[in-house]
Amino acid sequence: MLLDHLTRISEKTLHVVTPENPCGKKGGAAQAKLSGEVPAEIQRLGQTWFPESKGEWGLRDHPARGLSNAWKIHPFVIAPKNTETVLAEIDGPGVIRHIWFTTGRNARRDLILRIFWDGEKSPSVEAPLRDFFCTAYEETIEVHALPIDVNPSNSFNVFFPMPFRKSARITIENRSGAADDRVYYAISYTDERVGPDAAYFHAQFNFRYPAEAGIPYPIAEGIVGGGHYVGTFLAWRQNSNGWWGEGEVKFYLDGDRHPSICSSSTENYAGGAWCFSKNFSSPFFGYPQGTKANAMGERHAIYRFHIMDPVYFKNDLNVTVEPLGYVKETRSYRELADDLSSVAYWYQTEPHNPFPVFAGTIPLI
Repeated sequence: MLLDHLTRISEKTLHVVTPENPCGKKGGAAQAKLSGEVPAEIQRLGQTWFPESKGEWGLRDHPARGLSNAWKIHPFVIAPKNTETVLAEIDGPGVIRHIWFTTGRNARRDLILRIFWDGEKSPSVEAPLRDFFCTAYEETIEVHALPIDVNPSNSFNVFFPMPFRKSARITIENRSGAADDRVYYAISYTDERVGPDAAYFHAQFNFRYPAEAGIPYPIAEGIVGGGHYVGTFLAWRQNSNGWWGEGEVKFYLDGDRHPSICSSSTENYAGGAWCFSKNFSSPFFGYPQGTKANAMGERHAIYRFHIMDPVYFKNDLNVTVEPLGYVKETRSYRELADDLSSVAYWYQTEPHNPFPVFAGTIPLI
């Protein structure tokens, strides 16, 4: 059962990496000083310690200037514009158990999250920060799934266990080109033995604006290796009026010419039926955003987590969805050219195929 581990004594140690304790070391929390002295760990990671401005959070006007040391001196890091910032470098073996993020402004797709396992040059996780947490549009929606939880306001949490054997490296890139940002975070991990059958966590972002009518949209493509697929987040903006969710989600496993798994429709894949009568967010399925209007410009968001039914593959995997609508008057399906973006989540052996490069600013829809 989910809580059974709480009854057992363990030799594990929980570490929490934060801006003030960048190594998660014992006795290392709440030790920042308001002197402006940059700790050695921060220098090693190359983080920006305090903003250069003398406004709020500058040294002169810091909110904690009237307090003694060890009082909320440095709760965030600065993510300078056009720069990639290292948030954590963790030695293994171990397992990341929980990651929490929030940002200082309503950053859209200009903050890119990356995670690298065991010294690899190619990230195993690469996605805009908010998309990774099932939030694709300007407004933050609440998501209450088992592995991902988003709460008011802009509180992003992930509970997928992420094992690593040698090291874990987590970075954030600020692509805004116009403004620095504050990034608040806490990365919880246990130092423990990782068994030979433990796979590595992966997440891949994709987008197509607009999706081409009659051509399947690739949710996940080019996955090579053995593992299991555990989740899909799909953002969908309509470019026409009417019902949009008849497209089948298809899984091509291990050299399939035709899919081995095919959903009856997009909304059925997300755990809904009959065109979604309302929004919902549950442990494995969700339609947290969208309305019954189904009008041009309407924005929808769905997710499906394969926690109880992972999709296993031995050699390769591709996942697609077809933008397909339904015309009630003619009682017929129609191909759509809507705006789609997605995040695919899976575990696999390493090495993995490098992800397609998405350079520059990711379009807003």
